[in-house]
Amino acid sequence: MTVSLFSGQGSQYQGMGKELCEAFPAVAFVYETGSQILGRDLAKICFESSAEDLARTINTQPAVMAHSIACFEAAKSKGFTFDAVAGHSLGEYAAMYASGMISLEDAFRLIKARAEAMDEAASSTKGGMAAILKLAPEKIEEVCAAAKEYVVPVNYNSPIQTVIAGTPEGIEEVSAVFAGLKARVVPLSVAGAFHSKLMQPAADKFYETAKEIEFRAPQVKYYSNVTGGELEDFSDMASMLAKHIVSPVKFTSELDAMQSAGFDRFVEFGPGKTLTGLVKKTLKDVTALNVDKTEDLENI
Repeated sequence: MTVSLFSGQGSQYQGMGKELCEAFPAVAFVYETGSQILGRDLAKICFESSAEDLARTINTQPAVMAHSIACFEAAKSKGFTFDAVAGHSLGEYAAMYASGMISLEDAFRLIKARAEAMDEAASSTKGGMAAILKLAPEKIEEVCAAAKEYVVPVNYNSPIQTVIAGTPEGIEEVSAVFAGLKARVVPLSVAGAFHSKLMQPAADKFYETAKEIEFRAPQVKYYSNVTGGELEDFSDMASMLAKHIVSPVKFTSELDAMQSAGFDRFVEFGPGKTLTGLVKKTLKDVTALNVDKTEDLENI
């Protein structure tokens, strides 16, 4: 059985999607719809932005989602079928669209509100993130819990990679401890402490838009970052998505749950191969591949 996975923030690169759109003109509707909702030329943002501009939260989130959905639509046009969806952080919005839970227009309305709220919160509250490699998640939790300054694990990416977020002082405090434990600490080039309580103002503001959106039951199984497993209650998705902004991404738990449910083929849609790599590091005896460019479609 096959899972469609959708990329998160940080996987973007200059010119992403241009080659795919030239090969599949039919996917232009994704960028056209996004441009109408954003009030900006989304194709130009994706295809022509500098790396610095593309890395801005208000650009990154709609751009990555657009490219992910374009890749997905191109694959569907070639007969691709799937049984479940999941996304990493931002990727959950493309996953909701792919599952039939929301329309494309509403996907962009949500991501516009999310990106703007998170950008505003990051600008007003100092925060940072860092990836901790070669250390068990349980030890990372222990070190963060003992810290004097605010810092928490926020992305459980693989058994040997966990991302932390917090105040600059908190990140600095635990980084010294992790270095002493022979772990590798990689500061991330992000605007704020995403998926931590420092994003609460963003969650509150975003909720006001999310509560006006129509959510339908998905047509395939939907796995959630917040619960770390299959989501079955879709009665209050606005609250769930607001909570998602301030909650850790339990991606490894999701992968384990999907494999336990019989899923053995994972296809990532969007820029880069980040999730494909995490699947390979976390699960055994599964197939993992990505669709980012036209040539990748030959593998699915």
